[in-house]
Amino acid sequence: MDAPRLGIGIISAGKVGAVLGAALAAAGHRITGIHAVSEASRDRAEALLPQAEILNPDEILRRSELVLFAVPDDVLGELVAGLAAAGHFVTGQLVVHTAGRYGTGILDPVRHAGAFPLAIHPAMTFTGMSLDLERLTDCVFAVTADDMMLPVAQALVVEMRGEPVTIAEADRTSYHAALAHGANHLNTITAQSMDLLHRIGVADPGATLRALMSASLDNALRSGASLLTGPVARGDAGTLSAHLESLEDDPQETADSYRVLSRATALRARTQGLISAGTLEELLSILE
Repeated sequence: MDAPRLGIGIISAGKVGAVLGAALAAAGHRITGIHAVSEASRDRAEALLPQAEILNPDEILRRSELVLFAVPDDVLGELVAGLAAAGHFVTGQLVVHTAGRYGTGILDPVRHAGAFPLAIHPAMTFTGMSLDLERLTDCVFAVTADDMMLPVAQALVVEMRGEPVTIAEADRTSYHAALAHGANHLNTITAQSMDLLHRIGVADPGATLRALMSASLDNALRSGASLLTGPVARGDAGTLSAHLESLEDDPQETADSYRVLSRATALRARTQGLISAGTLEELLSILE
């Protein structure tokens, strides 16, 4: 039996909100309105949801059976509380947010209005363009909801062609930290590595790193740390010392990152039995 189609409002037309709104529209839902203030967000709304009206949040809430809040984490609580205090949520309404950091607790004001809170966070980085719609296929979404409403949250994710994974309310911050550590810090160390290659005259650092980093990431995602490689995992103290010396002319942040990550790698290598206790002590001494 086909799921009932909903009137869905989007607050706001950021990169995430516009793309998820387009995915829900593609699944057959009706977009009742979208909130867009900046010129960029208005352009995004026009490109991805050309039939949707641009409306104020209170009007979107009035028209919608489901409201999707895709606003920055630090804005969400105050915005929801203000709309609730003004009496804009209604009994039976579905209220969804996309903030990775929070579960449904941040939406407690909508509970008091008789609405149903859901937390749905896609584990993906967004460009705000149509290519993101393809990337949603099999993308994992962290889902947090009351037991009664969990199937609803999961169904919404499936309709967007994603894969729902249930995260407990108390674990949302740890979940979000894991994603930020893996994705955001990967970008940082990639940029630092490219800077080092630029410094020594490599014209296309991305081409030099692509095959190596792609294989390393794929191996790590498939096997965890069991395929740990490199000079630290081999206990090559001489190479480690040479690396640190070569970084002396580079920005301090690069050398600091190298030291911290090398230390973490050395400790993992010891845990896995790749290096001896004595070798670990030698490596840590060099890094200090």
